[in-house]
Amino acid sequence: MISLNLLFIGDIVGKGGRRAVASLGAEIRKKENCSFCIANAENIAGGAGITAKCLDGISPGVADVVTGGDHVWDQKGFDKEIVSLANVIRPANSSSLQPGRGFSIYNNPASGELAVISLLGRVFMKTESNCPFETVQGILAKIPKTVKSIFVDFHAEATSEKAAMAHFLDGKVTAVFGTHTHVQTSDARILPGGTAFISDVGMVGADDSILGRDKNAVIKKFLTGMPQKLEVVDEGIRFDAAIVSYNPENGKALKIKSVSLMSEYSNVPP
Repeated sequence: MISLNLLFIGDIVGKGGRRAVASLGAEIRKKENCSFCIANAENIAGGAGITAKCLDGISPGVADVVTGGDHVWDQKGFDKEIVSLANVIRPANSSSLQPGRGFSIYNNPASGELAVISLLGRVFMKTESNCPFETVQGILAKIPKTVKSIFVDFHAEATSEKAAMAHFLDGKVTAVFGTHTHVQTSDARILPGGTAFISDVGMVGADDSILGRDKNAVIKKFLTGMPQKLEVVDEGIRFDAAIVSYNPENGKALKIKSVSLMSEYSNVPP
């Protein structure tokens, strides 16, 4: 039986996250023999949004595909840039009038074609979006039957919605990776139908922070209820990810394990 490894990197936060992924991500790919890598990068530019420049050194290089989320349009001009970035996908259940693509089929040199889908949750989320369950059903109907390996980034707040999506897709996709909360969960497992699932992969962001932001500013905001500038912390970066082993012949996941380690590269000057 053939077994391949895929690396999924959690939400990359700011400059420190970019540096850690550029250095540590490549090492992990090599050490874990990962033939393909997906990274959520919706917070890569100053902690909110994406720019083509911020993807330099990340993709290509470490990540073969970059996914977005509710902050995908936070950086001015990215709506123009995404059109020419074939390896970047935004949430598929956003308005069809938005630029870019919500899923695509890519070539893994080790095994051939695989599909990557980006979805946005609706529970406790401020961003307007269509039903992710109906959307992914329609996408699966469009993917050729020859494409056996399908990976889903479900960017959502509620663990119940993430778990529901995973069970909904069990046996239909290779893996469902939860993102958005920046806190890695300990529920990585293989579901009965052969789909790998983790509620949240975590983040590549400052360990001594609150979701990658200055902890004192966040506490002050909660304490006073007043607006605060929540600066991104770019030092002391923790690298969160998940690795899935799967059979490319039938798209079934064989094993999933979470990764969480400190990066020694986060303080290197740009």
